[in-house]
Amino acid sequence: MFYRNARLTLTGRRILVKRVLAVRPIAHVAKEMGISRTCARRWISRYRANGWDGLQDRSSRAESCPHATPAEVVADVLTQRVKHREGPANLAVRCGTSARTVSRILARAGMPRLWDLDPITGARIRAALATGRRYERHAPGDMILVSVKKLGRIADGGGWRADPARNLANHRTSHQKLGFDYVHVAVDDYTRFAYEEVLPDEKGPTCAAFPTQHNPAFICFRD
Repeated sequence: MFYRNARLTLTGRRILVKRVLAVRPIAHVAKEMGISRTCARRWISRYRANGWDGLQDRSSRAESCPHATPAEVVADVLTQRVKHREGPANLAVRCGTSARTVSRILARAGMPRLWDLDPITGARIRAALATGRRYERHAPGDMILVSVKKLGRIADGGGWRADPARNLANHRTSHQKLGFDYVHVAVDDYTRFAYEEVLPDEKGPTCAAFPTQHNPAFICFRD
């Protein structure tokens, strides 16, 4: 697992180190791999300090946070929320902190919203929109989700907003009928691979023929 914004994976970092260890200039290796010299020197320095283990991702969390909310304040906010079932504004007065701080504490602790709770007992009575279980088919091609997006065509040179000489009134009275494009989209539930095709309409026969086995593009879903 690596950070999604990282320029190199663990394999790429190892390749970088091996090429530099082969007595090649860091600048040349960095250019080959599409990264900056600063990035390349950072990974080389970590390798020299900690070996191959130094190429692993590190947490971006600071070692210390002197301005963090004290633990006793966090505990007090959570206790008062369970006891009084009040919003951030009232809890901020009770706990002697800001409403924004209270909101962050509640969100970090995963506390349910007030309207999800029974006002008498405080028990949660409404289901959350988020779930820890991810629905997914077991193999590619088991389920293909199909949708149609209807897009109006634009005249050559742009629409009426692009031409100051044309206004909304004469746009509505224009006899030029450009029609629509119907973008048929299919997404494989397992791989999330998407395929789209512009077809002349969105009628039943057209929609039914789009994901059929006769369409060569759908071989990718099965393979």
